[in-house]
Amino acid sequence: MGKPSVAAKGPRTIHLAHSPDADDAFMFWALAAGKIDTGERRYVHELGDIESLNRRALAGELEVTAVSLHAYAHLADRYALLAHGASIGDRYGPRIVARAPRPTDPRAALGTERVLVAVPGELTTAFLALKLYQPAVRHVVVPFDQIEEYVAAGRAQAGVLIHEGQLTYADHGLHLWVDLGEWWHDETGLPLPLGGNVVRRDLGDALMQGIARDLKASIQYGLAHRTEALAHATAYGRGLDPSRIDKFVGMYVNAYTVDYGPTGRRAVAELLGRAHRAGLLAAPVDIAFVTADT
Repeated sequence: MGKPSVAAKGPRTIHLAHSPDADDAFMFWALAAGKIDTGERRYVHELGDIESLNRRALAGELEVTAVSLHAYAHLADRYALLAHGASIGDRYGPRIVARAPRPTDPRAALGTERVLVAVPGELTTAFLALKLYQPAVRHVVVPFDQIEEYVAAGRAQAGVLIHEGQLTYADHGLHLWVDLGEWWHDETGLPLPLGGNVVRRDLGDALMQGIARDLKASIQYGLAHRTEALAHATAYGRGLDPSRIDKFVGMYVNAYTVDYGPTGRRAVAELLGRAHRAGLLAAPVDIAFVTADT
């Protein structure tokens, strides 16, 4: 893992990776466009789907990256959570959809042999929430942007949708069975933390805090200049019309994105704690947040 770095003299290049999605594009726009002062820190942006970023983080490749909160449970020894940039669903989240109409008891149906569920990756929080909802579920991993077509074609009986699929499933003739964010809120009274940004611990405290400041400033700038940020995010909407992009960004760039706050932090602890108690994580997770203010 290497030794903690000494504060760099002169420019420092930082590789930052995130998903090519409208919400991430919105929050990183100001940083990518040079709208905020980052001092000696220079950022190189990389794009990748969230499961590939999860895997790259497991290998320690990336200095700063978006990851699933589920993946963070396996990364906490090497990475700390940045307190800024979270994707948190408040009474909404990944959606389980199917060609068939919603059964009377979706949980029971999802635990049967006849139902195969397409999921966007085994390190995604969507998959973790699905396993908490129905531990006996059978699943197959499918790229997140192919799940709607996969289910519509009958290759799986149901699918878990993340990103813009949460808004477009009906266009494919699919029916909503369960909103996992709504279920989670009913269970816990908390929002569902889905994704966050992590920073490699070996960068050292000073640089990690500087990165936290830059990310928070980028989110705040985007929210303060929403029209410009949305125009940039439109290029990453994968066919969503402007009204849906606006809705999607509003769902996942919010007060929790600026800072998890006490409720967001409690939600992360509850999610990973429940996963450990359910045997889905081998050990408790040491959750460490790096904030712009410490």
